[in-house]
Amino acid sequence: MAQWSSPRSRDGMEIKGKKVLVVGLGKSGLAAALFLRRQGAQVTVSDARSAEALAKEIPALIEEGIAVEAGGHGLLTFRRQDLIVVSPGVPVDTPELVQVRKFGLPIIGELELAAHYLRGKVLAITGSNGKTTTTALCGEILEAGKLPVQVGGNIGVPVIALVEGSREDGWSVLEVSSFQLETTCEFHPQIAVILNVTPDHLDRHGTFENYAAAKERIFARQTGDDALVLNADDEPSKRAAARTTARVYWFSRTRVIRQGAFIHEGVIHFRRSEQTSAEPVMRVEEIPLKGAHNVENVLAAVCAARLAGVDASAIRSAVMNFKAVEHRLEFVTTIDGVAYFNDSKATNVDASMKAVEAFPGGIHLILGGKDKNSDYRQMRALVQQRVKAVYTIGAAAEKIHTHLDGTVPIISAGTMEAAVARAGAAAQPGEIVLLAPACSSFDQFENYEHRGRVFKELVMARRGLAGLQADEETRRGSGTMATP
Repeated sequence: MAQWSSPRSRDGMEIKGKKVLVVGLGKSGLAAALFLRRQGAQVTVSDARSAEALAKEIPALIEEGIAVEAGGHGLLTFRRQDLIVVSPGVPVDTPELVQVRKFGLPIIGELELAAHYLRGKVLAITGSNGKTTTTALCGEILEAGKLPVQVGGNIGVPVIALVEGSREDGWSVLEVSSFQLETTCEFHPQIAVILNVTPDHLDRHGTFENYAAAKERIFARQTGDDALVLNADDEPSKRAAARTTARVYWFSRTRVIRQGAFIHEGVIHFRRSEQTSAEPVMRVEEIPLKGAHNVENVLAAVCAARLAGVDASAIRSAVMNFKAVEHRLEFVTTIDGVAYFNDSKATNVDASMKAVEAFPGGIHLILGGKDKNSDYRQMRALVQQRVKAVYTIGAAAEKIHTHLDGTVPIISAGTMEAAVARAGAAAQPGEIVLLAPACSSFDQFENYEHRGRVFKELVMARRGLAGLQADEETRRGSGTMATP
């Protein structure tokens, strides 16, 4: 991929007067286009969606003097640029990008663009699962440690939107995805974290090796002055240690670590180096989040936060007061003794398995959505052990049924509404209805947040119905008669 070679000014890239194309008008694309225009660039935006679909975005862009190409990408539009900025949702093998890459046009992503302007230090977090929770937790820990901090990236706020608020003595805590990392050149976090690497997004990256390589770009520009935090219990993460020049720190839920964070006798410890003694941080039982995977997330956050200079007491306080992030194993409510949990962010098989492992059994599991070339057969043993029934939705339903056939009853629900209704009707007091779909949301929903909100709305509507039924039974029991 061609790199941007324009000389940098003191405040970032020298792009004033340059012709820049932003491809994709998602949240980060819109933010990048507006930022570039305000830096004096001649900006064009190109999106495959129709003008009608972009009706909310187009007026603001035109008002800023940004040209808009909607309903498809024109090759000439791409070739007339000095720089192309690609939104994370746009595959880098889009035909127009493949063509212009042959002409040597520089192509970067919104994360790379922001990296040239962000002031202060960067703590970047990636991984197949746990990114959002760990990023949010690190942000709260650094804030508890009285460090100037802002949080963004794949967690919701585009990185480019953090530039204005960044400061030389502050930290930007960023969740970064493989889609963002694959278009980086100079992105350089002072602390980088890889939580885990398990098969995901193979429909886009093609192979697991390509996906893992994209993740490892998080430390491509790190030096011996920087820190890389890796999971000692995750084989792909362990292999990455041989390919970095940064100082490697480990976290582990299963073993004592010479340099990093670990658990000993039920207490989380941090050790800065082999020559220093381990310091206790907090007890594992004080972590308010469910699931062994969240213990790993806390270990990673402890390691990163100590390296950033936050003391153990502030870390403990922040972790103990941390609330689960929305759509991440989020408790919704209890209806007639049945607990409902929303883990819509479980968009791959490994994440879904971690959600199931958080409960001892009695699970009514909602699976499905848009398949990402996943192997659901990995779930067979766990489903047999802990799940009462599976309710499938979306385009991946037939494949899931085939892969899990013979484990537990598999009900083809089709829609989220039907899945919630059927799971809720079948579940007994003490059991759980869990949305952990193991798929992306894009066949039936705008994104995983939309999917999670719909699930919660359906559950709460069901609770309202249950309340009405209970009131009716109470009236009947008291002898109150309704009149026509």
